[in-house]
Amino acid sequence: MAAPLYRLGRFCTRHPLIVIAVWLLIAIGVVAAAKSAGQDTNDNLTLPGTNSQKATDLLSDQFPLQANGTVPISIAAPAGQKLSQSRYRNVIDQVTASYAKDPDVAQAIGPFDKQATGQISKSGRIGFIALYLSASPTDLSLDDANRLVDLEQPLENAGLKAAAGGYLGQKVSKPSTDLSVLVGLAAAVVILLLTFGTAVAMGIPIVTALLGLGIGLSIVTLLSHVAEVPTTAPALATMIGLGVGIDYSLFIVSRHRSQLAAGMDAMESVARATATAGAAVVFAGTTVMIALICLFAAGIPLVTTLGYTAAIVVLVAMLAAITLLPSILALLGTRINRLRLPGLAVHHDDRPHGWARWARFIADHPWPGLVSGLAILVVLAIPALSLTLGQPDNGQLPTDTESRQSYDQMASGFGVGSNGQALVAVHLTKPAAPGDSRLTSLQKAIAGTPGVAAVSTPLVNKSGTAAVMNVTPTTAPSSEATTDLVKHLRDDVIPAATKGQQMTADVGGTTAGYIDLASEISSKLPLVIGLVLALSFVLLMLAFRSVLVPLKAVVMNVFSILAAFGVVTYVFQHEWTAKLVGLDTTIPVVSYVPLLMFAILFGLSMDYEVFLMTHVRERWRVSSDPHDAVVHGLATTARVITSAALIMVSVFCAFVINGDPTVKQFGLGMAAAVAVDATVVRCLLVPAIMSLLGRAGWWMPAWLDRALPELSIEGDEYFAERDREAAAAATPVGTASS
Repeated sequence: MAAPLYRLGRFCTRHPLIVIAVWLLIAIGVVAAAKSAGQDTNDNLTLPGTNSQKATDLLSDQFPLQANGTVPISIAAPAGQKLSQSRYRNVIDQVTASYAKDPDVAQAIGPFDKQATGQISKSGRIGFIALYLSASPTDLSLDDANRLVDLEQPLENAGLKAAAGGYLGQKVSKPSTDLSVLVGLAAAVVILLLTFGTAVAMGIPIVTALLGLGIGLSIVTLLSHVAEVPTTAPALATMIGLGVGIDYSLFIVSRHRSQLAAGMDAMESVARATATAGAAVVFAGTTVMIALICLFAAGIPLVTTLGYTAAIVVLVAMLAAITLLPSILALLGTRINRLRLPGLAVHHDDRPHGWARWARFIADHPWPGLVSGLAILVVLAIPALSLTLGQPDNGQLPTDTESRQSYDQMASGFGVGSNGQALVAVHLTKPAAPGDSRLTSLQKAIAGTPGVAAVSTPLVNKSGTAAVMNVTPTTAPSSEATTDLVKHLRDDVIPAATKGQQMTADVGGTTAGYIDLASEISSKLPLVIGLVLALSFVLLMLAFRSVLVPLKAVVMNVFSILAAFGVVTYVFQHEWTAKLVGLDTTIPVVSYVPLLMFAILFGLSMDYEVFLMTHVRERWRVSSDPHDAVVHGLATTARVITSAALIMVSVFCAFVINGDPTVKQFGLGMAAAVAVDATVVRCLLVPAIMSLLGRAGWWMPAWLDRALPELSIEGDEYFAERDREAAAAATPVGTASS
């Protein structure tokens, strides 16, 4: 890997303006195209073979109007007044008529229309217009959604409060990530200034990361027009892209500055940093992408898309680090250390200071380090035993969003369960007659189930072969009680009511879909975890020519991730900690968060593993002293690892202030995992374990060593050979014999 990267680095140093110009042209083109196209994300669930998908398929075939569900435009009159007052009723009828004329609305039923059933609360103060949109969640564009929401304005002008719910409200209720990005960047600037001590060196990783992030997010935006990209994908890609973009650049810049301090020529230093630290970046970045792409094994489209969109951003960040960054460094030359901050020393990896003392202490006392490190991880991981998977809940979105306002108004007027209705789709092998007793019995059985607030009258298609009814729970969509209700209906109530009646029924709808998603993820999680662990083990074994080093890495990474799961579980499932992160109450962990977190964090943790163990192995090959190798490896990398981790943690933590609860969970979970991995694992457990293993840590069966291809990450052998050849060429003829 070193040779081609060295040649790439040399090319970038010789043609820096061309490389930078190409990057800028790509950025301008892709960003402009994305800006023009606009973002078109959605949260449409497709879960082949599940109960909810069967219900959706039946509705699409037999009830196309109901296939996308009902989108409520909730309306609330001022306190003490009623919607039935003529000044309110007239404007509600006018707005209903406006919706009915819109090309994206198949049908609009106002609360005072003849077809309306239960669209006004008992108090008469709250009601809703029921919209049946012709555009599915996938097809509804953001521009069309905004146009539909704007039709509410006459209601607001009349003194009513109106808000769109359903997937229409979700389309326009995505909290912005701008503040999170600014906070994360500000933290990164401070950390880089303290790490490098110069403003010029600080700015290089920031510029490289931002340019790469802009291109990566623009590609994701363009993809949203040809694929179903979830609404959380851009935010997830932003936090990952920003974090790895800065970290990858930090590794290369740190190596370059150390080489400059040792007296190496600036252009040669850039090329070598690209080949050495850049090779570690390529290896780590490839591992991240492999882990994310492995999510396809889950067979869940939403999860697969989240994986490959994040992988795209990582790929762009990696390419920017090994092409754009060397070109910028070549232009700067030795001016990289300009604009030093007063009072701050300029540090390099070869001057580890306190880290050398820490490394020697851990290497000399490995058992206390091992026991204390494991104790910390176990304590952090314990809450994960009570991990509850659930679904997103609009009731925790910011109060200024359409979805949250609609959620609160519907909950106030019709009960919290009105925000998560289930659809019971019935297939009749014997066509139903008017007032069919089979459907009436099924309706009564469901209505009599504890936890059911209401069941609508069955709607039968013209041929009598299918029927649909809405079920309103008494509990919130994200409540465990709602999950239990759906499972009870599927497993007990519906089978008993349909047995021998020549009909079958499936429970669908958004709430039921997310329940199925959680079940699917739980069943596929072992497969994905096993696949990622196996691939990571093989890659690390190739890189370090050892069996125990990759085994240690895999086990330690799993511990880090379990600790992160524990932190997320505790924070979001306890009242006082949930309020600390900006939520009104506790919420379950969103079903796909642990799966995505595992893939992302397992890949990210490889950054620090590769960076640390490469230096340990390099020293081991020279000295054959495992104790010295551990001390040297940790002492020379700990500063960069902790700085890189601090940047990553700051970026991830910045997304906890985002209004989307799912984004909050990703931000906190990944911040916790990186913090634990870079401190407890990398700076405590890994050196302790490697010290205890001694020479055995580098054991490799001879037959396996011969069978595996050679893979040198940072190219030590390549540069050693180059230096020997250069020294031989520079030696005058006859010098050796004299």
